[in-house]
Amino acid sequence: MLLFKFVCAIITRSLFILVSLIGVWRVTRVKNDNLYWLLTILYVPLVAEMIITLRRRKGQGYKWFSPAILFFLISIIPSIWILELHHHENKSSDPQCKKLDSWDNIRSMVESFNRTLGNQTLKDLEDLLFSVCANDWMLSLHQVLLILLILGKWLLPLGDGLTRDELSQLLLIFVGIAADILEFTSETLSDVKELHPQLVYIILSVWTWSMFQFPLHLAVVPSRPQESFEAGGEVVPRNTLLARHSTDIWNVVESLFIQDGPFLIVRLTVIIYFKIFHQMLVFFTIKNFLVVALNIYRLIVICQDVHPASSPSCNSP
Repeated sequence: MLLFKFVCAIITRSLFILVSLIGVWRVTRVKNDNLYWLLTILYVPLVAEMIITLRRRKGQGYKWFSPAILFFLISIIPSIWILELHHHENKSSDPQCKKLDSWDNIRSMVESFNRTLGNQTLKDLEDLLFSVCANDWMLSLHQVLLILLILGKWLLPLGDGLTRDELSQLLLIFVGIAADILEFTSETLSDVKELHPQLVYIILSVWTWSMFQFPLHLAVVPSRPQESFEAGGEVVPRNTLLARHSTDIWNVVESLFIQDGPFLIVRLTVIIYFKIFHQMLVFFTIKNFLVVALNIYRLIVICQDVHPASSPSCNSP
C-alpha cells in the first residue's frame, strides 16, 4: 500500500509538470522567444512539495487542502494568461491552421503523423502540433487542465482524515465546477470584441479566482463534531451555526464569492456596459442569477434552522 501511494503521488505530479511544460512550450513558440522557458521556474514549488510529501508524509495528503494542486495551478496559469492575451491581440487566424472540429480533420492529422513517423524529427512533430489553430489549442489546454485537476485529485493519496466517501463527493463537486468554469471561459471569451480588450483581463481574473477552489476540501469535510461546553456539570454539544452547517456554509460562500457570484457580475457587465447581447449569454446570466438567489435562500434557511434549535424555550409549550 505504501508503494502504491508513492507511485500515485509521483505519477500525478509528473502529469502536472508535463501539462505545464506543454503550456510553456506553446508560449515560447507563439511568442517566438526562448526567454519564456524561464516560466519553468514555477515548477520549483511543485517539485519541492513532492519531495517533502514523499519524505515526511510518505505520500499522504492533507485533510483540508491540497498543496500539489495549488502549485500546479501556479505553474500553468501564467502560461494560459500569456496565450489568451496573445490570441486576443492577434485575432487574425492563419487560414492554413488545422482545426480540431471534426473527425475528418483529426484523422487527417493522425494519418499525416503516421506517414512520416519513420523519418520524423522532433522539429517536425513540433511543427505539426503548432499548426493546430489557436482557438483549438486554447480550448484543449483549458479542457486538459480541468480534467487533470479532477483525475489528479482522484489519484493523489487520501489526505489525513479525508474518507473515500468524502473524496467521491468532492470529485462530483469538482466535475460540476469544471463544467461551469469551462463554459464561462469558452462562451464569455468568445464574446470579446477587438474594441474591448480590457474585458479579457476581467474574464481571466475571475477565471483565475475561480480555479483556486480546487485545492480546497472544505465543501465536503465537516467541522469537528466534538466541539462542546460544560453547563451545570454536563457536557453539552456546541450548537453553533458553523458547528452544524460548516460544509453547507462553505458551499454557499464558494458559490456566492468564488464562482456564480463573480460569473454573474461579469456577464451583467458584458451585457450592460459592453452592450454585447445574444441568447446564450442571457441564458447563462439567468442561470447564475438563479444559483445566487437559491444559495442566499439556502443560507437564510440554515440560519432559521439553527436559532430555534439553539433555544430550548422555542420547543416548550
